[in-house]
Amino acid sequence: MKNSIVKLFGLLAVTASLFTGCSTSDNAPSSTFIVNPADFKGTIADGEIILDDNIVYNLTGALIVGNGASLTIPAGTVIEATGGTGAYIAVAQGGKIFVNGTASNPVVFTSGNATQAPGDWGGLVICGKAPINTVSGGTSTAQSEVADLTYGGTISNDNSGSIRYLRLEYTGANFSSVKEFNGASLFGVGSGTTFEYVQCYHGSDDGFEFFGGTVNTSNLVSFGNEDDQFDWTEGWNGTNTNWYGKISFGKGNRGIEADNYEFGFANTPIANPTITNLTLVGPGSTASSAIYTENQGLKLRRGTKGIFTNVYLSGFATGFDVEHDETIAGVGTALKGTNVTFNDITNKTKGKATAVPPATSGVSADVTAVAAETTTATGAGNGVTAPTWAANWAIGL
Repeated sequence: MKNSIVKLFGLLAVTASLFTGCSTSDNAPSSTFIVNPADFKGTIADGEIILDDNIVYNLTGALIVGNGASLTIPAGTVIEATGGTGAYIAVAQGGKIFVNGTASNPVVFTSGNATQAPGDWGGLVICGKAPINTVSGGTSTAQSEVADLTYGGTISNDNSGSIRYLRLEYTGANFSSVKEFNGASLFGVGSGTTFEYVQCYHGSDDGFEFFGGTVNTSNLVSFGNEDDQFDWTEGWNGTNTNWYGKISFGKGNRGIEADNYEFGFANTPIANPTITNLTLVGPGSTASSAIYTENQGLKLRRGTKGIFTNVYLSGFATGFDVEHDETIAGVGTALKGTNVTFNDITNKTKGKATAVPPATSGVSADVTAVAAETTTATGAGNGVTAPTWAANWAIGL
């Protein structure tokens, strides 16, 4: 009888761990949120939830980390989403997420469908309190286009947590033809947030998109996403190293699409990131325009600035495509690539000024100064070849 009682209590303990937030620290603040791995969704409104890497979590709806709450995900944890557009993970302003993957044991957010495909679920959304420029001046807030959460503010060093060694697969569920999730959508995320060693794999929209903010990144891989591999707007400023983007699976547009702000080309703060060690691999310079409608390495427009150093571009019809007067004004100074190698590129640079009536598509502009060409750039590490720092945790390369 004694052994039976011990076994019963052991079983109850294991069962309880499946339905509660379990902490590895006795001092972790308690949470009222109840974790159901088979139906993983809801709002973590308080305390800390620490997942168990021995459990596969089925994301069936929206999981939101609220103000003052935190979600910690240990190395090797797998979250499988089956809820389509309604399934996503979002961190609200004041919430924090800690993804503690390793190179040999990354955290994976993926599709739980039997046949996995782009757009099976939403993606990761993080909303911070760093400046955006939807209203010029950098003190405004806005509502995220997905998840409908507030973002923006005046705290440049806002901290939304730490993400390391995370793979996001088959994201991009769409609300409409013009509104889709990305793999990772960073809305007003501050520089106090750690964001490194992250892959967006085979999503139906962009891989990474930055909506303002000041977050810095390193070691990002965007592979096979069906729109742009990297995208920014709303005045994002960040310091970045080691970006590798590759178009694959018969769909995709640009390596990078970059705006300052669509509805205010001169709004401040001006989007002005720096990216050191960048590789972008396209479908080939003569790839079908019916499939790859915007076969461009970097589309720089609507007033963005940016400094790109050690850049390897391969397989695009156009390398640097620069559009609009406000963008062209920075060419060679505030908008410039240094140590740029072009491989299988039809037009290395292409510029188009703002349309002048009666013109409808703008007039050509000389933007050759946007790229200082060499033959020695290594990009993210190995030129067109996958970088060594992506080994083990990134896939498909």
